[in-house]
Amino acid sequence: MTRQLQASRLNIQAFAKEGEPLIAITPLGKFERLAAELREPEPGSSVSWQADAELRSGSGGGEDIWLHLQAKTAVTLTCQRCMAAMQMPLDVDQWYRFVATEDIAMAEDDESEEDLLVLEPQFDLTAVLEDELLMALPLVPMHEQCPVAPKLSAGADEVDEALDEKPNPFAVLAQLKNSKGKK
Repeated sequence: MTRQLQASRLNIQAFAKEGEPLIAITPLGKFERLAAELREPEPGSSVSWQADAELRSGSGGGEDIWLHLQAKTAVTLTCQRCMAAMQMPLDVDQWYRFVATEDIAMAEDDESEEDLLVLEPQFDLTAVLEDELLMALPLVPMHEQCPVAPKLSAGADEVDEALDEKPNPFAVLAQLKNSKGKK
């Protein structure tokens, strides 16, 4: 079995001791949550990524495991201004430090510049990679300058027609008042 196939169940301690980077190209379709956010997954699209782990001396006298994750891809999104397709490059460059428990992670999270992860026997590196790619997506994808001018008057004709058909409630009250005053 190759190291690329083990990225979803990686022994992070052994990976850090080995010191060799894990370099892979993964089809975009393997990231189901990311693919669901895209306009249409491009056939043949992929994510190029690299993970490096290392041991560093920690504050408690032991060694901390650090992980550096880098990834690059381009995805097709829908511009929310003009509704046309747009290419968006995604770049990930993130450091993580592993801690023993969730309690330690919660206690140290506010003071740490790096992200903290809990050390697990079978670490899912591909899930963390997908999380980072999802966080790299823009909240509202838009072209800097749309190739087609957006139609900003959507529904204006329908609103005008609805206003013409609906009687003014004050005019109705005025008619009622006038009809009572004539009796």
